[in-house]
Amino acid sequence: MNKLVAALALGFAAILPACAPQVESVSAVQAEQREPVTILVAIDGFHPSYLERGLTPTLSHLAETGVSAPMRPSFPTKTFPNFYTLVTGLVPDHHGITANKMEDASRPGDVFTQANVDPYWWSEAKPLWVEAEQAGIRSAAMFWPGSAVPWGGTAKRWGPVEDGILPSDWQAFSMQVSNTQRVNSVLDWLRRPEDIRPEFVTLYFDTIDTAGHDAGPVGEEIEAALRDVDGHIANLVSGLEKLGQPANIVIVSDHGMAPTSSERVIALDEVVDSSLYRLIEAGAYATFEPAEGKTREFREAILADHEHMTCWAKGDIPERYKYGTHRRIPPYFCLPETGWTIATSAPTTNWTGGNHGYDNYAPEMQAIFIANGPEFAEGLTLPIFDNTAVAPLLRRVIGLAPSAKADGDPDALLPAIRITY
Repeated sequence: MNKLVAALALGFAAILPACAPQVESVSAVQAEQREPVTILVAIDGFHPSYLERGLTPTLSHLAETGVSAPMRPSFPTKTFPNFYTLVTGLVPDHHGITANKMEDASRPGDVFTQANVDPYWWSEAKPLWVEAEQAGIRSAAMFWPGSAVPWGGTAKRWGPVEDGILPSDWQAFSMQVSNTQRVNSVLDWLRRPEDIRPEFVTLYFDTIDTAGHDAGPVGEEIEAALRDVDGHIANLVSGLEKLGQPANIVIVSDHGMAPTSSERVIALDEVVDSSLYRLIEAGAYATFEPAEGKTREFREAILADHEHMTCWAKGDIPERYKYGTHRRIPPYFCLPETGWTIATSAPTTNWTGGNHGYDNYAPEMQAIFIANGPEFAEGLTLPIFDNTAVAPLLRRVIGLAPSAKADGDPDALLPAIRITY
């Protein structure tokens, strides 16, 4: 039997959530009839310290019996840029998803948002499911940023994109699809006959990120979210056991979460005249386009010294961020101290919450990495690493050749691979 599911069945029989189905064990012979599936699980907004709260027995056990490490996200520490880095191995400056909201001079009037599936925005780097499909490795995506995009295709005014590449099975993201439905969809795909059963699967949970934004990284709301997601991971594991399906499970997050409040706000109208610029994004960072004919005035105002905030022209963003060359990055970028919010004006009500997008070296922005299954070492804790190393690891596990384009160390996670003789 797969060591992962066997260990969980023995170690967690007494503490699996009530919603997890009780299943009978399967014989080793039955389990061996299936090749291991690789499941990449995204838990949006999960900080490594959440594992220490005693609320995630399944995730904690997977970490303790497999490979775990804190993971440094790419800059900026936003959702779409980092989830695309995790499946391409490239930093946002190179794969083209440079922010959750973007503009492109070659597309005047067009704005990229998180609902955009036009291949134009996504096709500068191949995600793993595209490379898997091209290599004859069937893939399925139960949500993942970019997974509903017909990669490499050309959007038409009317009708579907016919020349793009999608996973063999996929679902377009909707927060109305419950976590239970998401897990059940993955298990249903794995119940199929071998010839139409996926070998590489993605699964995405947004519950913890939503709670973190609403109420911050501490409190009852985030605790309830942690219990919920952990319970659904337990359901996934027990469902795999029932199917006799060995699995290499890799669990990642895109970033952590920093506490924010109305007491830590930088009001732009107190810093620079609003007639001098057009604001592209604000919040955990801010980006600007100078107003026509106002570049010199705006540059002098925005690049002056500011309390709790540092600003750069895009070409002067410090090298360690690996950010500032792509055409979609606006001309000016301001980064506040972690936990501070950049807003157009001072708040008129009191509020608290959480946010991300800050310095990727800030401890609050760290992400999780857990790998457990027959391909991975047991009981191994690694030092912090850059999230550009995850895609090369996954390529090894699912059987893809190394990529010719990589921004991280392709061998950074080599110790995570089980040594066989």
